[in-house]
Amino acid sequence: MKQNISHYRGTPAVIKRLTDIAKLIGNLEGVNMRHPSPKLRRKNRIQTIQASLSIEGNSLTHDQVTALIDNKSVIGPSQDILEVRNAFAVYRQLGDFDPHSVASLLKAHRVLMNGLIQTAGALRKEAIGVLRPGDRFHEAPHWHDVEPMLQSLFDYIETTEDHLLVQSCRFHYQLEYIHPFVDGNGRMGRLWQTLLLMQYHPTFEFLPIENFIKNHQKEYYRELAAGDDTGDCTGFVVLMLTLINEVLSELYTASKIIAHKRLRVLFGLLQKRNWASTA
Repeated sequence: MKQNISHYRGTPAVIKRLTDIAKLIGNLEGVNMRHPSPKLRRKNRIQTIQASLSIEGNSLTHDQVTALIDNKSVIGPSQDILEVRNAFAVYRQLGDFDPHSVASLLKAHRVLMNGLIQTAGALRKEAIGVLRPGDRFHEAPHWHDVEPMLQSLFDYIETTEDHLLVQSCRFHYQLEYIHPFVDGNGRMGRLWQTLLLMQYHPTFEFLPIENFIKNHQKEYYRELAAGDDTGDCTGFVVLMLTLINEVLSELYTASKIIAHKRLRVLFGLLQKRNWASTA
């Protein structure tokens, strides 16, 4: 089947960011941060959920999302509360989804949109459009084309020689372009990129990339719109690799602080032992 996906160019900016990310992953391995601590994983997961939903207009705050995840009562719009519960459920099941399976994508969408739309877990059967920044209207492909275009996208990640990081970005962009669902497309694009990134390194399961997207929301939608206009998603790939590099840099900075504290504790214990042995 023809891989009918948007064009991409391996520019020097892409190559530089791939190199920087690989270096940061190596640094994190060096400070034993392959798997973040449970406390950090929880913090990042909450940030991920709150940010991804906030991008789509969810009104709940970080504290409210935290309370819901702790099974506490929260006062707020019932739809916003259900969005959080569903998002928590789908991120908790990340390891159960197959990033190369259309059926798995539909299963994740069913969990994410359960009770929010009638077509949760099903491809759209109607026309749909998206208003991008600058009042630029993106008319999604005809619904008859959604299934074959989605299959082409999954064929791409099965057969491409693109770097896995680039694959994840191109998949994210293309899913937003196809807009295969009536609702939840943005959430699914970000979720599936995380799932693909987990194949590159397990640290990505708990990195709050969505929080960085939220902080660069204008650029995020601008690059989606630029891709719509040109048929070239290189700008979007560069932006996403830049954000991945930023979130890894932040994690590495935090991990160095943690490692330094551990070394101070260890050094203190060794000093006490030395003093005791010479007393």
